[in-house]
Amino acid sequence: MTATLDSFATGTMWAGFIVFVLAMLALDLFVFGGRRAHRVPVREALAWVLTWAALALAFAGLLWWYLNDTQGAEVARTKSLEFLAGYLIEQSLSVDNMFVFVMIFGYFAVPPEMQRRVLLYGVLGAIVMRAGMILAGVWLVQQFSWILYLFGAFLVVTGVKMLIFAEAEPDLEQNPLLRWLRGHLRITPQFQGERFFVRKEGLLWATPMFLVLLLIEASDVVFAVDSIPAIFAVTTDPFIVFTSNIFAIMGLRALYFLLADMAERFHLLKYGLSLVLIFIGGKMLAMPWFHLPVQWSLSVVASIILVSVVASLRLSRQALTPSEKNHEH
Repeated sequence: MTATLDSFATGTMWAGFIVFVLAMLALDLFVFGGRRAHRVPVREALAWVLTWAALALAFAGLLWWYLNDTQGAEVARTKSLEFLAGYLIEQSLSVDNMFVFVMIFGYFAVPPEMQRRVLLYGVLGAIVMRAGMILAGVWLVQQFSWILYLFGAFLVVTGVKMLIFAEAEPDLEQNPLLRWLRGHLRITPQFQGERFFVRKEGLLWATPMFLVLLLIEASDVVFAVDSIPAIFAVTTDPFIVFTSNIFAIMGLRALYFLLADMAERFHLLKYGLSLVLIFIGGKMLAMPWFHLPVQWSLSVVASIILVSVVASLRLSRQALTPSEKNHEH
């Protein structure tokens, strides 16, 4: 039996959303200084985090308004909740990327003012890769409905592994991709500004910044393998899957600059993310016997993330010495 993945979205809506994303990226590049070295202060990062959250909420409101007029209140409510649940799932799971970004930038000692541009290009690559992976996932679910149970089992196994190895620190020195690149490319010993390639004596050399970009793109592929199947637990509408993913990706860069300096304080968040994966995978496996409404899925995921963040902050606060607490205050 095949699954039906009909979407309410018209071609105009798809085109309009893509134009919106391209316009926001163009603003970042040409208006807000995305092409020049720039250290992002906390206030600017917070402003962008709030902006992307507001845009996501506004998009959910537009969905409800459009569908309420065209397909009725029940469809409008269901689809807008599916978007919000999908966005929260994708945003929370993509936060794990933040820890990887911190590790990559720290390993290569990338100056803070040079991180913004490489993350911008990382976002561009992630959008293209996510679009391809979403289309592939939609096609697979449409052709083989049983693959949803395979997705569910995969998410449960991944969540359990993340729970067990939450404290494990990856060793970038042994990363297969990095070792292959170092063995096959001419790489300059130092950064050359924000450039990815330079010419020396007629030969093209890659810079360490190019290695940083490739590792960031590779990390997004790894996390997309978890996050894209997860959203099928709440919706199989391709438009909802795509838009919620893109909003989460676009907001992740600002979230990184806001929280990067405090990443070690969110040490319990990985446990929360693993529980989210186990919950979502279990929900997918239980679909033939039990249906959990979207609003309950949204509540459970939000509660897990909130508890893990609050617990992380409390424990890290308790671990501070009195002098550190005074300095923090």
